[in-house]
Amino acid sequence: MSDLNRNRTSRGTGKSSQSRAGSSGNRGRSSSRQSNADRILAVQNARNLGSGRGTSSNKRRGRRRRQGPDAAKILLILIGIIILILCVAVGVRSCSKTDGTETSAEETSSEPETELEAEITVNGVSVHGMTKTAAVEKVLESMDWQMKVVCGEKEQALENLLKENVEKVVDEAFKKGESADYEIPTDGLEEAAAAQAASLAGAWNVKAKNGSISAFDAASGKFTFAEGENGKAVNEEKLKNDIVARTAAGEYDAVITAEVEETAPEITAAQARENFQKLGTYTTTTTANKDRNENVRLAAAALNGKIIQPGEEFSFNLTTGNRTTDKGYRPAGAYVNGVLVEEPGGGVCQVSSTLYNAVVFSGLKTTERHAHSYEPSYVTPGEDAMVSYDGHSGPDMKFVNNSKTAVGIKTSFSDRKLTISIYGNPILEEGVTLSMKSEKVKELDPPAPTYEEDPTLQPGVEVEAKAATPGSRWVTNLITKKNGEVISDEFFHNSTYNGKPATIKRNTSGSVAAPEGESSSESSTAGESQSSSAGSQETGSQTGPTAAQGSSEPAAQNAGPGDVIEPSTENNSPSGNAGPGGSDGPGGDSQVGPGFEDTSAAPDTAEPGGPSDMGFIAPRED
Repeated sequence: MSDLNRNRTSRGTGKSSQSRAGSSGNRGRSSSRQSNADRILAVQNARNLGSGRGTSSNKRRGRRRRQGPDAAKILLILIGIIILILCVAVGVRSCSKTDGTETSAEETSSEPETELEAEITVNGVSVHGMTKTAAVEKVLESMDWQMKVVCGEKEQALENLLKENVEKVVDEAFKKGESADYEIPTDGLEEAAAAQAASLAGAWNVKAKNGSISAFDAASGKFTFAEGENGKAVNEEKLKNDIVARTAAGEYDAVITAEVEETAPEITAAQARENFQKLGTYTTTTTANKDRNENVRLAAAALNGKIIQPGEEFSFNLTTGNRTTDKGYRPAGAYVNGVLVEEPGGGVCQVSSTLYNAVVFSGLKTTERHAHSYEPSYVTPGEDAMVSYDGHSGPDMKFVNNSKTAVGIKTSFSDRKLTISIYGNPILEEGVTLSMKSEKVKELDPPAPTYEEDPTLQPGVEVEAKAATPGSRWVTNLITKKNGEVISDEFFHNSTYNGKPATIKRNTSGSVAAPEGESSSESSTAGESQSSSAGSQETGSQTGPTAAQGSSEPAAQNAGPGDVIEPSTENNSPSGNAGPGGSDGPGGDSQVGPGFEDTSAAPDTAEPGGPSDMGFIAPRED
């Protein structure tokens, strides 16, 4: 350390000591504290001596800071990046159409509408300084359009027919951009006026009602006739001309009265009575089961005398109502989930199936039909119509009256013969008849057998008490004839029917029990034979001593209007597999063909032994 530094240190030390002595008033402080102060002062003096180097270092650091990134440049770069991101986002948004709809030019254009600088008037309305959209709205508003049409107590406002012309004129004025006065043309309005007149006529016209049957006299079993009713039709041509004329005259608040003309029916009551005839009929034979026959009688009585107006849809379920004991329906054989049970209304499906055939032969359009779960015995498989109803919903049999006059249903049930006929004015052309032809195209394996314990059998011995019944798949065609010659043979629908399992008796107990009341094996065998015979009777569609009589009746071909078949024509298909009472379960699939509209439209996917009820899990076949 130089003398100068020592002197400075000494003076600094002295001043520091005096300062501390003056502030504390104690000059006898310890030498160690003074020594510390001297060291601190010495360090400060050393820093002062190196101030030259520190200044140079600071300058170099300053130059380095000035040479580093400029904050303004960084800010500009960030702004540029943000602008670039926004441009990309806007471009992606304008190009994408996530909702699949077209975007108008006004939505995609980034250019705002310009204001019209020229002095322009449209129909006397100045649009100077307005945008194109504002100019159109201003001109339309000045018209104060309130034109309307009245028809009796009905009233309807008309749309402004000049809107399109206003838009064209304003667009032309903006393109030219020159001061001028423009007028809205009133030509070319005929098409728009005609469209509005037709719309009003469609809403206000009343179709004339043809003369036809109007009621049914149950005592005489005859339909009564009533005269038709005139209709009302708006004179569309005159209404169109009135709209155009009022618009051209600038009468935008005009109230136009529509001229209405009466229209006469096409068919009078006399003509309807003269052409009234049986359009289609069908007969089936029931069983000897009294309860089942009572159900058939009640359902047939509910249909008797039913009148369906033109365009009206008939529903079997709504017409007969819920088949309950309160209405007199009795428990009879019916299938629920493929199990034969006693249910009120068992057997009603024979009525719906008989009606279905009569409807098809008449030329009426079927709208709902379902096949049974099992082949029916009272009609040819593929030509049945299963129904079930719980009071709210269920498989139904429906058809629409597609004729010009009302049609009526007549039923009769006597001596186990059920006949249903459709009456009205002809729907089909003269000489044309319709019928169905069904063919089994595939036999399906029956379900796995069911087993019953019989302790009288020897262990390991199995006896078939009831044979299995295979399922089947049928294709039905609609046959059209004219004067007896086939002119069309087209697919109508498919039907799939489940098979029934065999019932096999066996003994798995390991011991043999003597039959009750028998002591010999021969007696046991006789008992088994009787049991097997009884089980086989369950598969027949008829029971009791009348079964043989029923099976001997000839099966008739399906008949349509014009065929030489009397109302007593029957169809006792030998292919039936119904349980007691001939009652079959809920239906299989139906696919439609020409002239048939099936609203259920289920695929033909039923498997053997599984449900084939067109999506109905557990309907009851009545």
